[in-house]
Amino acid sequence: MKVAISQLAVRYGATQVIDGLDLSAGPGEILAILGPNGSGKSSLVKAVAGLVPHAGSITFDGEARRPGRIGYMPQDIGARAALTVLETVLLGRLGRLGLRVGEADLAAVDAVLTELGLHRLAARYLGELSGGQRQLVFLAQALAAEPRLLMLDEPISALDVRHQLEVLEIVRRLTVARRLTTLVVLHDLNMAARFADAVAVIRNGRLARFGAPADVIDEAMLAQVFGVEASVALAGDGRPNVTPLRASRH
Repeated sequence: MKVAISQLAVRYGATQVIDGLDLSAGPGEILAILGPNGSGKSSLVKAVAGLVPHAGSITFDGEARRPGRIGYMPQDIGARAALTVLETVLLGRLGRLGLRVGEADLAAVDAVLTELGLHRLAARYLGELSGGQRQLVFLAQALAAEPRLLMLDEPISALDVRHQLEVLEIVRRLTVARRLTTLVVLHDLNMAARFADAVAVIRNGRLARFGAPADVIDEAMLAQVFGVEASVALAGDGRPNVTPLRASRH
């Protein structure tokens, strides 16, 4: 599914958080959305998900109508501690559930729980899990919808480095295998460089840079957008690797 965003604008009261943003993403690709805190990253994915009013246009394969099969994992999730992991992930298929849970629904949930290593936790309550485990459960919920469009807002923020790599490897594999269009908000520049096909850098609600990681993530961009001095070197696979040195004094 191709997602095309044209002249997107989002306002909360008198505050303009996104102003005239153009962007696109295609099937089988991961688009990483980067930017400082408060730059409009979460508002962008909420607009695409249809959760906030916006001006401008967002089309899905050329159609303005938003598809039913969207997987969305927000940054701030209100977790109901009384739900089990299985029940929580089943909610990801809410649009497909009838009066009874069907075998296809249970099979889809079982598959995604296994994929994320959560099968042994299926009967546990959310309130019994660590923050990182809960984050994996909500990723499973987004994937259980079998979406064509997957949007993840900081999906690895509560995970240790091993699980960060595992989660993004899974997202990468499923994006390619299922031809998903995946938008992911990240703070870790090196993770973005390693796993994304393209990166969009947002500053003050506007698109500052857009393109392949090696073309976008450089020392000049980091100084201009993030206000840091950094060393950027290409790894053996041609992906940039960022070493932050100090906050800019400008």
